[in-house]
Amino acid sequence: MIRRLIAGAFWRLSRWRLVTEPASPRPTVLVGAPHTSNWDFVLMLAIAWELGIRIHWLGKNSLFTGWKGPIMRRLGGIPVDRSDPGRVVEEVVARVDSGEVFSLVVTPDGTRGDHDLWKSGFHRIARRTGLPVTLGYVDRTTMTTGLGPTLAMTEDLRGDMHTIRAFYADKAGWHPEQRVEPRLREEDEPRSEGAAGA
Repeated sequence: MIRRLIAGAFWRLSRWRLVTEPASPRPTVLVGAPHTSNWDFVLMLAIAWELGIRIHWLGKNSLFTGWKGPIMRRLGGIPVDRSDPGRVVEEVVARVDSGEVFSLVVTPDGTRGDHDLWKSGFHRIARRTGLPVTLGYVDRTTMTTGLGPTLAMTEDLRGDMHTIRAFYADKAGWHPEQRVEPRLREEDEPRSEGAAGA
């Protein structure tokens, strides 16, 4: 209740507008993109609290050190060891398999401004858990943010990413110059039997 009130006050006072499809009735892997500013975190919380979505989110280990740790975990954070990203996928899959119910926010364009590809963990988590993917967005050109469609991920990685690219084609992010095109390194790898969803 308190979180909903805070979110309502944020949307009344903010220059940003919430333009969104309804939240999925079931947990999803919620993609947050383009991720170009720390302010995306505030928008993410405001969206989730307004729509009543219980979320966890992935964040770098340094966010969970010292006094920040309990706060970040209370807000749904899961620390990520970037030297071992595969372990994060396994941990999330284990939590879902254990019956824990939550939507997972992932920013597949990762660290802002130092790369030109998305990371594929969101697709692997969705395929391993059977969760659909909801496309969340930030668009500075229209000052809008919210949730787009919810999609089932398939074995056709390239096809899934084509659909995702089409949605984000006109979304600029908070800092448009730092936007990363939705493309995975795995899309350029030769196809092999059963490897599309890996």
